[in-house]
Order: sequence, then C-alpha cells, then structure tokens
Amino acid sequence: MTPPTLRPNERKRAPASFFRLVPADTSINFVTHFRLCVALSLGALVISAVAIPVRGIRLGVDFRGGYQIVAHVSAQPPASEGTVRSALSGVGFDDSDVVREGELGSGDFQIRFPATEGRDPLKATQTVREALESSPGTTSILMEKIDFVGPRVGAELRDQALKALAIAFALIFAYVAYRFAPSYAPGAVIALIHDVLITAGLFVVFGAEFDMSVVAALLTIIGYSINDTIVVFDRIRELRAKRTDLNLSAVVNLAVNDTLSRTLLTSGTTMLAVLALLVLGGSELRHFSTAMMIGIIVGTYSSVYIASPIMLLIEESGTSGRRTTPTSSPVERASQRRGRRRAHAHAE
Repeated sequence: MTPPTLRPNERKRAPASFFRLVPADTSINFVTHFRLCVALSLGALVISAVAIPVRGIRLGVDFRGGYQIVAHVSAQPPASEGTVRSALSGVGFDDSDVVREGELGSGDFQIRFPATEGRDPLKATQTVREALESSPGTTSILMEKIDFVGPRVGAELRDQALKALAIAFALIFAYVAYRFAPSYAPGAVIALIHDVLITAGLFVVFGAEFDMSVVAALLTIIGYSINDTIVVFDRIRELRAKRTDLNLSAVVNLAVNDTLSRTLLTSGTTMLAVLALLVLGGSELRHFSTAMMIGIIVGTYSSVYIASPIMLLIEESGTSGRRTTPTSSPVERASQRRGRRRAHAHAE
C-alpha cells in the first residue's frame, strides 16, 4: 500500500457545530495501521477456529431440539441450581442445564434438556414437575413457560439460519458492486463475514449458547455494519472525484477521518440502547444483546480496518496507486448516459 501524502493545508475546516465528538481537523493516519489490524483479525479468527474442537459449539434448544422450561420453585430454604439439577437427575434427566433467573435467592429457574426419540413431551414436562415437587423443602411449583422443539425441526431451523446468512452476504455483494464499483464489493462482504465469524467465535470461546436470538443478532449486525461501511465508501468515492491531486491512500485516510465523528456517535448511541437491553431485558434477550454489543464494536472496527484496506489493495493492485478516479458503477454510468442525452437534446 502506498503511504499517505496529506499536507496540513489540505484539510478544510468544517463549519462550527453545537457538538462534535471528534475535532474537525483530526488527521489520524489509519492507513499505516492496516496491516497490523488485519493480522490481529486473522489471529482472532484462528483462535476461534481452534476453540471449536476444544470447547465445542453449544447449540440451543432451537437448533438441536429439546425442552426449555421456566419454573418458579418455592422452597424453604430457597432452592439452588444444584438442588434442581439433582432432582432432575433422579428421574433420568442427567443432561439437563439449569440456570437461575434473577438475583440470588430467586426461585425462578430456566431448565433445558435435549429431546430424545420416543419421549412424549407432555409426559416429560409432567415428570419434571413431579421431580421438582418431590425435592426436599419444596412447597409449590409454577411452570411459567414450556417450549418444545423436535430434533428434525431444530435441524431445519439450523439450515435455514445458515441460508439466511448466505443470502444476506450475496445480496449485499451485489448491491455494493452495483451502487459503487466491483472493486468495493469484496471488501464490504469480507468485512461482514469477519464480523459474523468474530462474534460467533467469541461465543464459542466463552461457551455461550447459540439459538435463534443469536442468529437474529448476527443478521442485525450485518445490516448495521454494512451501513457504516457504505458511509465510509461513499465519502471515499466523493473525495476521489474532488481530490484528484491525492493518491488513493491519502484519500482513504481523509475519508475515514471525515466520517469518524459520525461513526463514533452512531456506535455509541446504539451501544447505549443495546446495553439497556442487556441489563433490563432479562434472560430471553441476554444472548441477543450480548451478540449485538460484540457486533457493534467489531462492525465499527471492520468498516475502517477491514473493508477499506481490502478495497485499497484491490484498487492499487490494478492501478499501481496512480489513479484516484474509481471505476464507475452501473448507477453512475446510467446517470452519465442520461446527462449526455439531455445535453445532446438541448444542443439540437
């Protein structure tokens, strides 16, 4: 990559505003850190890949099939996860997963265990109730929620989730190539794949569970990240047309600095909303909000340090960094043709 050649007088001071997170004359040299950040991302992906056979992928009830029960156990002394797990093991549910909901001492427990062939769902839930009622100290049991997903349905949901991600990547690739230029599309899609893999990899490393809410978060992250990437790309394209005196590396640096304030404000406000979901949303939204928090951070990073350098690498490999005018997109070529036709008609 060609080093940037920015001079102090090349930045135009933006009009004064009521509030600006980043000063208008900020000139951070992002391009010089591209190789280091790409290496760090590759290292994180390798760690995630190694964690899969070591830690394994924990699939939720949505994907592997099984039962998800939320039960309120009133007992003296208050029941613990170990007490509930022992009661379930006594009736054959040795592989059950028990998590307390709420603060310490709360009687609400989320119980999950896989579905097996030949096990009747109604009898299974009744067996769980009877096991909890017979536990020492228990006074009453309230089954607040009972969900069941069959193994075949779980496999279908898993396949559909993977198809949804693949279709999203393909459509975004086509859109970016059509809206900007073909050289922009690989960087945008690779950045999105990077965001999804890093987020999923952290779930594997820390042993978190994958369910449909995580898939929804990954699709949301894709939409969030591509929006941020397109803002940066749009600024790059605009500056390439205006600043033909600069090489491409300098244009990328200038574009990222110009959009930095907007990027940080958008990420910060979105993070506040997701943080509220994480704190107040309860267990049902915990996986979704955790994945979203990771995705916002990684998506903001990838817009600058993954998408932009790949676009820069593709452009410079084809032009040796001499040109600053990008290949026209289909949208731009159509607009140019309409302009020529109007000029020709006016001349006649």
